[in-house]
Amino acid sequence: MKANRFSQFSGFLIAGCLVAAGFAMLVPSAFAETTLQRIQRTGEVRIGYANEAPFAYTAPDGTVTGESPEIAKKVFAKLGVKKVDAVLTEWGSLIPGLKAGRFDVIAAGMYITPERCKQVAFADPQYQIQDTLLVQKGNPKKLQSYKDIAKLPDAKLAVMSGTVEVGYSQQEGVKTDQLLQVPDTTAQLQAVRARRVDAAVGTGLTMKALAKKDPGQVEVVTNFTDDPKHTGYGALAFRQEDTDLRDAVDKVLHSWLGSPDHLQTVAPFGFDKSNLTTKTAAEICSGS
Repeated sequence: MKANRFSQFSGFLIAGCLVAAGFAMLVPSAFAETTLQRIQRTGEVRIGYANEAPFAYTAPDGTVTGESPEIAKKVFAKLGVKKVDAVLTEWGSLIPGLKAGRFDVIAAGMYITPERCKQVAFADPQYQIQDTLLVQKGNPKKLQSYKDIAKLPDAKLAVMSGTVEVGYSQQEGVKTDQLLQVPDTTAQLQAVRARRVDAAVGTGLTMKALAKKDPGQVEVVTNFTDDPKHTGYGALAFRQEDTDLRDAVDKVLHSWLGSPDHLQTVAPFGFDKSNLTTKTAAEICSGS
């Protein structure tokens, strides 16, 4: 009887250990630290950006600034995160870099689109803006819309790879062989200045900033005609599993956007009350 009882006890002990081991294996996944918890614990967050003034860019002194990084600094400070590290990335690599964990948030003025919503979780937009063209001085071909470019088979347009303008131009009839896709806005300016293209397209603020760099050779089209549906809504973007981080950021944004501090923060980059919007990410993601 002693032997049987000992065997039973041993069996219970082994079974209990197996259950405990199994539970221990489940605990890390059940209580894994989220990105929000990590950045609040460490006080550090990494943002990904691409060089596109005035949204996000590297200043001559090496600091990273622009509308989106400055908003990120203010928002994360309110969440107890004091250190914001920035990772320079080509525009087309921002979403892959975010998903690969190279940084925690895209702070590059990225437009919310239904297609991008399938890949990342957007905060509600921090601005709305429309596009325009950068052209050679005097606008020799009198380009004022995508349709004008489409009508001229020899007209060339410089667009940043991975931007919504690639699709917008094609929707309006611009052929693929009319497009010169480049990695950044500097390349767009160089292409127009060197007459490799007749125009470059981007947000009104971006094109105005480029024009100021060489006013003797290039200028901005002030009466650009575009589909109102092409109005851009820019926002911070997060990994789809980081909805708690996105929600925490949204809560701060909702109480801060439009405040004197917010408007003072973005004023140096050309933004003002006219760029405020009541649109939500959910509305834009659904196409409404």
